[in-house]
Amino acid sequence: MTAVEAGEKSGDHRTGIGSVTYVKTDKDYFAKRQLKRTAGAFGLWAIGIAAVVSGDFSGWNGGIAQAGWGGMFIAAIIVYAMYQCMLNSISEMASAMPHTGGAYSFARAAMGPWGGFFTGLAETVEYVMTAATIVYFSSAYADAIMENLTGFSFDNRGLQWIWWLIIYVVFVIVNWVGAETSFRFAEVMSIAALAIVLIFGVGALVTGKADFGSLLNIKPTGGNSAFLPYGVGAIFYAMPFAMWLFLGIEQLPLAAEEVRDPEHNIPKASRWCIFTLGLSALIIVFLNPAVVGSKALAGSDEPLLDGYRAILPGNIAAVLSAFALIGLLASVQGIMFAYGRNLYSLSRAGYYPAFLSLTGKKKTPYWGLIVGAIIGFAALFIIAYGGSGAGSVVLNIAVWGAVLAYLLQMVSFILLRKKLPDIKRPFVSPYGIPGAVIAGLLAFSIFVAVLLNPDYRLAVYTMVAIYLIATVFFAAYGRKHLVLSPEEEFAASGGKVAYRTDD
Repeated sequence: MTAVEAGEKSGDHRTGIGSVTYVKTDKDYFAKRQLKRTAGAFGLWAIGIAAVVSGDFSGWNGGIAQAGWGGMFIAAIIVYAMYQCMLNSISEMASAMPHTGGAYSFARAAMGPWGGFFTGLAETVEYVMTAATIVYFSSAYADAIMENLTGFSFDNRGLQWIWWLIIYVVFVIVNWVGAETSFRFAEVMSIAALAIVLIFGVGALVTGKADFGSLLNIKPTGGNSAFLPYGVGAIFYAMPFAMWLFLGIEQLPLAAEEVRDPEHNIPKASRWCIFTLGLSALIIVFLNPAVVGSKALAGSDEPLLDGYRAILPGNIAAVLSAFALIGLLASVQGIMFAYGRNLYSLSRAGYYPAFLSLTGKKKTPYWGLIVGAIIGFAALFIIAYGGSGAGSVVLNIAVWGAVLAYLLQMVSFILLRKKLPDIKRPFVSPYGIPGAVIAGLLAFSIFVAVLLNPDYRLAVYTMVAIYLIATVFFAAYGRKHLVLSPEEEFAASGGKVAYRTDD
């Protein structure tokens, strides 16, 4: 008899297991916290693309500023290899544990409640701050387009927060109205965003504006080459920005309770996503700086808009680039879906305040969506109006949260292979434990890159503060008020209790 079973049979309101305590919930607890299965593999692919595609539109070009075009190109190849290995490991875990908790549930089963908490928290930081970053870049695009067409700008008046508020409100509503709407919206937006990337690529070649000599127009520092103007070591600092081309693709397991046949559709959609994003990244990394020039592109908040300006005249560029905004807005939708489910699963299990997992009539975690938006808005406001470079700072907070979550998931994969060798795994990673080790080491190297880069010290301080506050909360309160959610029940039983959901 497991500790869980003993607690249930005794009728106690509290069940102690190791260093944590589970509280007994009333019969309506899970009835108020239900999701609805609405999507297949295509919908899952779309939500994955939607979450990531903004990386083609903004953010990645900071890697050119750090390492030149050659350094950014090498960094992108390394990061792509990391995601290939990592996604196969995550797909194996997701097929065995189709839990909405995703990274948290994997780590909970492998490393216990504290491991689950630290991993889930890292993913919360990743998704909430990624959403904030995309909102920031979306507002820059929207304001630039408005200024081109009307001459009016919120940014020039110090009112960029109006854009942030508008974007957050709109997409909280989109995600609140229902999962089916979210998936359908993601499908339309993802296809449109990819089309915009393709149109730009074709336009850059057809107009003859692509000058590949411009890729290497950054003056090298002493003793370095035009390909690596800041030296080989700078590749290290470009890797967090290269991640922006793929960051968020790992969110697919969070849709496990809203997708049909998750054991097979999550691995399938993951393979489609990484292939699609690899192709779009090639177009952007080669052609965007070829049209604009690496030197000019390095500091841009809207690199694709600059690319359209270079290949098209005046207002036509502004009108067409308005469609480029679709990519960013698609990612706002996709990543808000992710943080909503992350907050939902952790709060349903008691790690976060329970109200964050309430779903209401729409079967969507509306409080999780709202609170995540408030935190992201506040972070942007504080950083933007308290200093400079808000987009890059928040981006690196997101990246640091992401690579910490990646590292902990790869550790979880290795431990689960050894700890739960007999659980059913409908999908098995072809790279096995070596692939997880490679992905984990690369994630750790990016973690160190952010840590050591003095430009983003604020991101480091912020992450340390978040973890200190969260650790105190969990130690003092959270660990004593956990709930036997499906993820917790599975993990606490050592994988012996079959995973369940109430559809």
